[in-house]
Amino acid sequence: MSITYQAAAATAQSLLLPAIKRLYGLEDYSFSQIPPHDGGRNLVYTCHKAEAQDMVIRISFLDDRSKDDFLGELEYICYLHEHGGSVSNVIHSKNGRLLEEIQHEGQVFFICLFERAAGKQLAENHYRYRDGAPLTEYFYNCGKTLGKLHQLSKAYKPTCRRYDFFDKYNKTYIEQIVPDFLSPAVKEKLFRILEQLQGLNRHSDHYGMVHFDYSDGNYNIDYDNGQITVFDFDNSCFCWYMYDLAGLWGHGVGWIQFEKDVNKRMKFMEDYFETVLDGYRSETDLDDAMLEQLPLFIQTTILENMIDAFEVAQQNGEQVECDEALLYLIKCLEEDIPYRGFFHDIYSFEAPFQYEENKR
Repeated sequence: MSITYQAAAATAQSLLLPAIKRLYGLEDYSFSQIPPHDGGRNLVYTCHKAEAQDMVIRISFLDDRSKDDFLGELEYICYLHEHGGSVSNVIHSKNGRLLEEIQHEGQVFFICLFERAAGKQLAENHYRYRDGAPLTEYFYNCGKTLGKLHQLSKAYKPTCRRYDFFDKYNKTYIEQIVPDFLSPAVKEKLFRILEQLQGLNRHSDHYGMVHFDYSDGNYNIDYDNGQITVFDFDNSCFCWYMYDLAGLWGHGVGWIQFEKDVNKRMKFMEDYFETVLDGYRSETDLDDAMLEQLPLFIQTTILENMIDAFEVAQQNGEQVECDEALLYLIKCLEEDIPYRGFFHDIYSFEAPFQYEENKR
């Protein structure tokens, strides 16, 4: 079993960071750790030196990724960057490697270095977009940036291939990871999603390497020109391109989640996603038949969110707790409520995407 996050951070301070400075020629840089989010799986540090481009170190220590997984991710990022994708590129070590490996007391640490994306995240700017530009520009650029990555993926021929969606998301793994206290109906609903996905077209026009977590937490915006630069491909895998678009739909609700009027929420989301798709289609084609599967892929994002919650609990050695957010997802799944319940009576604008049983 992998060491804890706290133990990994202590090892980084005493051993890894000095070694990383030598491996990458960063002796004159100062390091600052980026606080992890819940379930954080990596140690991440910014590297800063006056009058030089900032960089980002990632130290991975969990045992659920192999060396080939990391190499597959880094090779894909390099491919995207070389062909015009707006991504934070990988920086080779002084040894000429994309990935460095350090072993200490039986624990393997995988290290990689990236350029820091220009600009900052929306959250860092309190979810205000750049002055003088309409928010629709941001929506369009979100779609356009993603469309470019997907267009490049359609021609991608990896040397070191990342895993496919079904390599992880399958009946065997769901049986293993879903807690026994949940009703059998939950597993059956998850199995049903997988069965529907199995019947979809996996031609390279529809299926290829995707980011799998395309959201405003994983890209920076240059507030001078609106340019989006994507990073954190740690979850990237072979999947349908529609998965990333469904994720982008899901993150759009944040702009209107406190609106009481369901009709206004629906109108906003229609306009929002139409703008996203305009940007997307400016870079790549999108088959109407695949777009019709948006509700299925939104359900697939629920599947992923639930599995992630179970994995985080397992990783931390904790019991899974069905808080209001997880219970909300389960209810949407059990009752076949589409679009994450955003247009359904289950949704509360006062407590978005939370389910409190005693209030129903």
